[in-house]
Amino acid sequence: MWGSLPRLSEVSYPESRRDSTIETLHGHEIADPYRWLEDPDSAETIAWVDAQRATTESYLETLPSRSWFSETMRQVASRPRAGIPHGYGEWYFLNRNDGTTPQDVWYVGRSVEDVAGPGARVILDPSSWSEDATSSLSTFTVSDDGRYIAVARSDAGSDWQRIHVLEVATGQDTGEPELVTKFAEPTWLPDSVSYLYNVFPDTGAAVGTQTGALGRPRVMRHTLGAGVDELVADQPDLDRVIFDWDVSHDGHWLWLMPRRGTENRNMLWLHPLLTSKGRTEIGERITLVGEPDAEYTVIRSVGEPGAGARLLALTDLDAPRGRVVSFDLDAVAAGRDAGLTTVIAEGDDVISGVIAAGEHLLVERLVDATPRITRYDLDGTDLGPVDLPAGATVSSDGSPTRRHAYVGISTVTEPAGAYEIDSATGATRALDLVDSGSGVAGPYSVERGRATSIDGTQVPYFLIRPANAPAAQAPTLLYGYGGFKIPVLADYRPGWSGWLAAGGVLVIANLRGGGEYGSDWYDDGRLDNKQHVFDDVIAVAEHLVETGVTTPAQLALHGRSNGGLLVGAAMTQRPDLFAVALPTVGVLDILRFHKFTIGAAWMSDYGNPDEAHDFEVELAYSPLHNVREGTSYPATLVATGDHDDRVVPLHSHKFTATLQRAQAGEAPVLTRIEVSTGHGAGKPAQVQAAEWADLLAFAAHHTGLVPDHQG
Repeated sequence: MWGSLPRLSEVSYPESRRDSTIETLHGHEIADPYRWLEDPDSAETIAWVDAQRATTESYLETLPSRSWFSETMRQVASRPRAGIPHGYGEWYFLNRNDGTTPQDVWYVGRSVEDVAGPGARVILDPSSWSEDATSSLSTFTVSDDGRYIAVARSDAGSDWQRIHVLEVATGQDTGEPELVTKFAEPTWLPDSVSYLYNVFPDTGAAVGTQTGALGRPRVMRHTLGAGVDELVADQPDLDRVIFDWDVSHDGHWLWLMPRRGTENRNMLWLHPLLTSKGRTEIGERITLVGEPDAEYTVIRSVGEPGAGARLLALTDLDAPRGRVVSFDLDAVAAGRDAGLTTVIAEGDDVISGVIAAGEHLLVERLVDATPRITRYDLDGTDLGPVDLPAGATVSSDGSPTRRHAYVGISTVTEPAGAYEIDSATGATRALDLVDSGSGVAGPYSVERGRATSIDGTQVPYFLIRPANAPAAQAPTLLYGYGGFKIPVLADYRPGWSGWLAAGGVLVIANLRGGGEYGSDWYDDGRLDNKQHVFDDVIAVAEHLVETGVTTPAQLALHGRSNGGLLVGAAMTQRPDLFAVALPTVGVLDILRFHKFTIGAAWMSDYGNPDEAHDFEVELAYSPLHNVREGTSYPATLVATGDHDDRVVPLHSHKFTATLQRAQAGEAPVLTRIEVSTGHGAGKPAQVQAAEWADLLAFAAHHTGLVPDHQG
C-alpha cells in the first residue's frame, strides 16, 4: 500500500508548541494547548502555517498518482459549462465558461435566445476583478425597471460581500459608495432607486481573516444618491438573529423572516408597500407569525390588497414533510386572524422547494432523495408531474410575472443541464447552452443501499460504481454531511468524476440531520441527537464492508464543513474503520465554535457549550477533544482555507496539531492550507481542481486505488 512513500518515521512534522492553557468548564478541566493557533495574524501562527504547507507539499509530490489526478481534474475544470437563464423584467442573464476562465462570465440579453447566442453582451467578468482571480460574484439583483444591477463581490473567498451598483445598459459603475454586507442579497424596492441590505457592527474589518464573533445585523435601506441609509428592521431582543426578506412581484408587500441563527423555525413579518412619485414607502409591520413555531418560506402573494389578497408559504407546521399554506392578508390588515389554510397538503415525500411561475406552482419533492417536480394551480389543484430527466435540481429561476421557469439538473459527473418549463402547459425543453463535450468518467451505475444504524434506523445511501468495475472489494470514497436540514443528493461535484475515472467506488450517504426526509429526520440528528449522525455514517461504512463493497483498508471518508465535523467525529470514534480521513473546512472544536464569526448561529444543531447539558453532549463527540494519544488513526489530510471566515481555519489547525502529536500508527497526518480562499464559494476553477487532485491522490494512495493509465 505504501509503495515508495516515506513512512511516518521519515515524515518530520513542524513543531507545534504546546502551552499550559487549561479551563475549567462545567466541572471539567479542558486543556487547550494550541489556543495560540486561534490568532491567524500572529507571527507564530503564520510560521506554523508556512511550515505545515511545506511539509504537506513535500509529501504530496511523492504520491505516484498525483500527476494523473492533477491532469484529470484539470480536464474536468476545463470542460465548457453554463448555468441557467435568470430573468429580471425584460432582461435575461446567463453564466457561461468556455473552460479557460477561473470564474464564470455573465452575459445579458433581452431573451433567452439572445443571452444564449454568440452575440450576447458581457455584463460581469469576475475573473478580471483581481490579479489572481480570487474575487468572485456572490450574488446580483436587478431593479424592477431594469436600469440598475446591484452586484455583491467576494474577495479571497470571504463571506463578506461588497456591493456595487452598475447600469445594466452600459455595464458602467454608477459611482454609488461601496456597501459591505454578509449573508444576504441586495433586494430592490419597487421604486427601483433603493434596495435593502443588512449591516453588521464590525464591517470595518471585513477582510476575511478575522475570527471575532459576528455582531447582530440590522436591515437597512440604501437609496441611490442619498447620503444616509435608513433602518428598516432590527431585533435587539433576539440573539443570533438572521434576517431573510423579499419583495412581492407586484410591489405590494415586503416580507421579513427573522430566525435565531440557523434554526429551521422563523417568524414572519409583513410590511405593505406604497410607491408614489418615485419613492416606495414602507408601511407598519404586520405580524403573521410572532413566535417561531415552525419554518415558513414565502412563495408569492396572490390578489390585490383589499380584494382577496393572500400570501402562499411553504411550512412544516403540523407537517414534517411540508405543506403549502395560505395567509388571508386582508383579514390580517383588518386586525383579524390570518385564517391559515392548507393549499397543498403534506404527502409521503418531503417538499424541498416551490417555484412560483406565472399563475402556477412547480412543487419539488424528494422521492427517496431524488427530486420530482409536480405542477399545481394556485388553488392547489394537482396538474400532474413535469417530465424532466433524472438527476438533482441544483438551481432554479421563476417568477409570477413570467410563464416560463428554468431549472438546472446535474448528475454525479455532469454539471447543470438547463431546462425550460412552460408553467401553463407543463411542457419542457432542454436548452442547448454549451457544448461540454464528454467527461473524464465513463459510464457508471447507481444503486440504493440501506444500512441499519445502532438504534435500528434505516440509513439510505447511493452506491455509485464504474460500469465496468469487477464485482470485488474496491477502494471506496464515502461522503456525508448530516446537518442543518440540508438534503444530500446524488449531484455533481468535480471530484466525483476524478474518483470514478480512476476506478474507485463512490458512496453518498443520506444521514439524519439532513433534509432528505423532512423535519423529523432533521431533528433526529441534531442537539441531543447529534451522535445519531455519526452512528449513521459508521453504520453505512460497516454495511459496505459486510456486503463486500470494500474493506476498512480501502475506505476513505470525506466531508466538508459540518461534514468535516462528521469525518472528525467518525475517525476519532472508529479509527479502525477507515484507511483515510479527509475533513475539509470542518467544525472540529465543538466547545468553542460559538466564539468565532458566525459560529454562534450553529447552536441550532450543536447546542450551546455555555450551558452544562449541551456541553456534556458536545464533549462526547467534539473531534478535537476525543483525540487519544497512542491511537492509530487513519491517514488524514485536513483541508482548509486561510480566508475561511465561516468555519475559521483555527478548527483545522488545532485538530492537525493535536492529531499529529497523538498518532501512534504509521499513517501520515497532514494539512492542506489554501491561501486566498475561503469556505468554498467563489474558488477559481483551477484552484478547485488542484484541491480535488490532492485529496483524491492522497485517498487513492492510502486505499490502494491505482488509476489504469497512471503515469
